Amino acid sequence: MSERGAILFARYAYPPNELGYCGPADHTALLRPADTEGIERGARQFDGAWCYLEFLAESAGLDDPLDERVVEAYWIGNELLDGADPHALLARMRERFRSQSGGTWRDAGDRALAHHSFQVFDVYPWAGLLRASGNPTALSVLDRCRIRTGVVNAVDGESAAVESRPLTWTGTALIPGPPRQESVRWSTGGRSLIPGLAPGDLVALHWDWVCDVITEPQAARIESTEARQLAPSCAVAATPGR
Repeated sequence: MSERGAILFARYAYPPNELGYCGPADHTALLRPADTEGIERGARQFDGAWCYLEFLAESAGLDDPLDERVVEAYWIGNELLDGADPHALLARMRERFRSQSGGTWRDAGDRALAHHSFQVFDVYPWAGLLRASGNPTALSVLDRCRIRTGVVNAVDGESAAVESRPLTWTGTALIPGPPRQESVRWSTGGRSLIPGLAPGDLVALHWDWVCDVITEPQAARIESTEARQLAPSCAVAATPGR
């Protein structure tokens, strides 16, 4: 097992686990970077993410679903996504999640991608609810659940002020809105999975948590992969005759 991959997984998986949405009951297990075996046990309890990690590893001929390249592909995106067959992914998901309702993933075809953005915008039912009703809760969940990018403006203890672009619903499409400042955490109770933050850092965010300091190419991959999923997943079809 890759220790670096396990810690990278924990950085991105901790926020929804802390909120009780997925993963093991003890969310503090993901905040123990020295216990990578414990992180691996916890990672296996993320039913959705673990399925993608296994699929990506197999597609790349790797033995470890927590290989750092595999983990990066799922949360951020890299070349491993390009070599993974979308139809094989859908076949795996139909086998694994046959009883799951909602979402548009069963009909995704070539759009299927072993990336967190596909899970958010195609597998979860929130995008469909937003298209149908413009529900503000659906918009909020989609915005917070995705991996988004931002720039640190200031750091205050375990919190940071970060400028990011929230998703905006136009009534027919989900698009990045104008920049805004938000307050997020990078540490809790003295525990963190990153060494620290400084103003000017480019970061990846998940819910109200700073997952990692990232490079410009990584930020571009996050944003381009999200755009790829947003266009067909969240747009409302035009009314015939208009």
